[in-house]
Amino acid sequence: AEQFHAYLRAGGRPGGEEEEEEEVEEEGEEKKEASSCESEPPAKRVKPEELSEDGESQEDAGAEEKEPVERRRARGQNKSRPCMKPTCYEQRRLCPSVTQGCAEKCYFGPRCRFLHDIGEYMATKPADLGRSCVLFETFGKCAYGVTCRFAQAHLGDGYQNIVNADLTKQWEGKSLVRNNLSKDLQHQLRKRKFSFKKADEYLRGLAKPHSDGGKGGKATGCSAEKQEVSNCATPQESLGDSPECPVLPVQGEDPKTDTSQSPSPTGHQEASSIKTVGPLTDEDTIKLRSCEKKKLEIQGKLYLAPLTTCGNLPFRRICKRFGADVTCGEMAVCTNLLQGQSSEWALLKRHHTEDIFGVQLEGAFPDTMTKCAELLNQTIEVDFVDINVGCPIDLVYKKGGGCALMTRSNKFEQIVRGMNSVLDVPLTVKIRTGVQEKINVAHKIIPKIREWGASMVTLHGRSREQRYTRGADWDYIAECAKIASPMPLFGNGDILSYEDANRAMQMGVSGVMIARGALIKPWLFTEMKEQRHWDISSSERFDVLKDFTNYGLEHWGSDTQGVEKTRKFLLEWLSFLCRYIPVGLLEHLPQKINERPPYYMGRDYLETLMASQNVDDWIKISEMLLGPVPTSFTFLPKHKANSYR
Repeated sequence: AEQFHAYLRAGGRPGGEEEEEEEVEEEGEEKKEASSCESEPPAKRVKPEELSEDGESQEDAGAEEKEPVERRRARGQNKSRPCMKPTCYEQRRLCPSVTQGCAEKCYFGPRCRFLHDIGEYMATKPADLGRSCVLFETFGKCAYGVTCRFAQAHLGDGYQNIVNADLTKQWEGKSLVRNNLSKDLQHQLRKRKFSFKKADEYLRGLAKPHSDGGKGGKATGCSAEKQEVSNCATPQESLGDSPECPVLPVQGEDPKTDTSQSPSPTGHQEASSIKTVGPLTDEDTIKLRSCEKKKLEIQGKLYLAPLTTCGNLPFRRICKRFGADVTCGEMAVCTNLLQGQSSEWALLKRHHTEDIFGVQLEGAFPDTMTKCAELLNQTIEVDFVDINVGCPIDLVYKKGGGCALMTRSNKFEQIVRGMNSVLDVPLTVKIRTGVQEKINVAHKIIPKIREWGASMVTLHGRSREQRYTRGADWDYIAECAKIASPMPLFGNGDILSYEDANRAMQMGVSGVMIARGALIKPWLFTEMKEQRHWDISSSERFDVLKDFTNYGLEHWGSDTQGVEKTRKFLLEWLSFLCRYIPVGLLEHLPQKINERPPYYMGRDYLETLMASQNVDDWIKISEMLLGPVPTSFTFLPKHKANSYR
């Protein structure tokens, strides 16, 4: 099949490309390879493989001697993929002030570069994509007006936007999506006027032992046991520690209380020098201890993993509909959140249907992570905060974040203790088995994480070096679950059927986290709850895609920019969905996540199209839902590698 696609793209010319295409991975690399085969020498085509982020470069180097370069399968990330922003597909855009009906009050004033003439805009606007607008049908009003790509459904005479008053009343005052970034908060963050009272107190406590010339960034010289304060310990009980080894402000206790009662004169002076604004309230003096914090009661629940790129809000809505109990936002970088970046704050958005929702933070240093935790604690609604200590990509790892924290125990401890001291919600940690392939370290770190105050740990049963090239080590996860007790531990890795989930639960874990399994078949949650295999038809699967596009248009907008952003995320998801093999075609149940399926024909044309591992076919599916792609449209998925080996 791949040879046939290569033959078509080459314009019917037979050549050596077919042999090359045979070995290319299914996630869209065939398009890239076919275009580069004729113009680049083999040595240059190897370069992206050497730069792979998935830790397989050493393995590839060994394989290079055994097999010709042309026959190597593509793995890793498409780092140099053509990335065109959705905003680039529209040359002349209408000013937002005109769209919202207040053209006389243009936000940009005389410097505005957008069009203000509706007639001029409509003359160049691309054709509508359909006769019904999901925003108008759902909410009674489309905020995008004439710029909507389905505008004929709600435009009257003179391009006036029609409003369904009855529908709009039903949604009036209801908050559908929470955790938005307000302009006022963004201004405070950009001008560095946001107050990090608790975080600053904690960080001052970290710096104290080294104020006489030591390195402030290093952990205190005391052992973890001496620093640990029991969950329900009062400040008076911890005063026996020597001044050289002060107790860190942990477990949600107020650091000010400790320093004010400390026998050390320096600590007293520092506490008294802090100025207060306004009257002192109970909230200032009485803080939640960890034993009083809200418990994270999710044992046995189905947990949808935080999935970068694909784990967006519309996809989480799909999974919630199929039975996911716990959802988590995509990994957000703490420094970007502290700078008030709108794109990063968008990862924290929570739909009102997500009843148990958390956010995942990534960072490498106690100051930024603790401040970010305090910022989120004050500004958004979440049920828990997760620390990413499992991200394997070089961009994060080389800066000391993600998996690298497993090798930086001092910084790791300071981050967990600091975040726990400023949060009113439970703190969880997601880790891997280790960094190196044959050296597991999770069993040594998990007891420490429990002592530092985390409420739960999720363990992905692979190391950083392994990435997805080996099966998850569930025997090791079971061993770690015993060590973690009484703290709950969730297992993660290779779950694609209810049998896999049952086997995992028998290992003694508190629950399972579903990641790639949800991308390949989001109805997996239904299968697990109903303990059955669902032979879902192609039309049912197409309806799921239709719902995703509707959720996407609702979330990202129904104008050209929103449509193309929805298309982009749909195509990223289709690069995983194509790996699903219909139950009715399987010879042996269940499908295994690491088995590469042979090329097969479905029971109808749509099922065959959905099984295609060719980018052009994914684009064809997107055109069925979102109309034809723009003339300059290009797409390659984020990952060209997958688990198949």
